[in-house]
Amino acid sequence: MTKRSAFRYFKTSPEIIRLAVMLYVRFPLSLRNVDDLLHERGIDVSHETIRFWWNKFGPMFAAEIRRKRVQKMRCYSNWRWHLDEVFVRINGQTHYLWRAVDHEGEVLESYVTKRRDRKAALKFLRKSMKRYGNPEVIVTDKLRSYGAAMKVIGNSSRQETGRWQNNRAENSHLPFRRRERAMLRFRQMRCLQKFAAVHAFVCNHFNQERHLYTRDDFKLNRAAALAEWRQLCSA
Repeated sequence: MTKRSAFRYFKTSPEIIRLAVMLYVRFPLSLRNVDDLLHERGIDVSHETIRFWWNKFGPMFAAEIRRKRVQKMRCYSNWRWHLDEVFVRINGQTHYLWRAVDHEGEVLESYVTKRRDRKAALKFLRKSMKRYGNPEVIVTDKLRSYGAAMKVIGNSSRQETGRWQNNRAENSHLPFRRRERAMLRFRQMRCLQKFAAVHAFVCNHFNQERHLYTRDDFKLNRAAALAEWRQLCSA
């Protein structure tokens, strides 16, 4: 059975839709900023159209990227995870964005809760392990909720805490913080959950770790990532 294209009811070409979604998610730009950039390229769309494209196709693109990465990760052992939570304000109320990062700095899972107690940490851990398996080492800060959740799962012996050991997870929050300021924060919890998940996997896809490669290798990897992006959700 032939797979139907996700763009079949849209008059705009898939290349333009992918470009608009990439600009909005990957870079700290507002909807109107993306509208201006597309206008400079001769593409006349409104910022509300870009909002609709992002809401419809952003999760689809992220799901395809995640599916391919999960298949690749199953070929390797889960050596070390870094877990951390960050404060996010939604309509004046404090929420918590939990994040699991692997030893290479790629975000594995993002989860938003209203509390950071044992129940929230346990749900986040089970959700991550169900998708990616059980890691050999889990590095966390000294929040007691992690230790209580580890005892329930049975991973207490694999937990590590210490000063500066969790910098990998702390640094993974920086792109999200820059994006949050550009969006003037979030107004709904489900919008935060949706955007955090999509933003994480798009950043993973284009994160080439420039400091580890020569200029020529970096250009090849960047071109390959862009070529894969242009093929997402193609029929």
